[in-house]
Amino acid sequence: MQPRDRLTTKEIQVATLVWQGLTNRDIAGVLGTSEQVVKNYLRTAFDKLGVWTRLELALYVASHGGATWHLELGLSPVPPGSNWQGGHAEGVRIPIGKGKAAAAARGT
Repeated sequence: MQPRDRLTTKEIQVATLVWQGLTNRDIAGVLGTSEQVVKNYLRTAFDKLGVWTRLELALYVASHGGATWHLELGLSPVPPGSNWQGGHAEGVRIPIGKGKAAAAARGT
């Protein structure tokens, strides 16, 4: 069993969105929850994967399939019914090309 097999659906969704470069606030908007709940998901995902930072989490996701790693587990990166289309959610601006996680995901 790989460490990622221990993640819940929400933890996988949050990890995928971190890999895509979203902030906690952006992720909360996409998932329809609070930033504190996102932080809780991150903390438990960090513990289960043995990582310490968002950058390490993004690198973990990138090294395990990147955009498709959640598909290998039969999951969607966002909850059903979400209006997120992989670029923008209503009221959420996604900083493409900015931030450490986005840079790590691009390999720069």
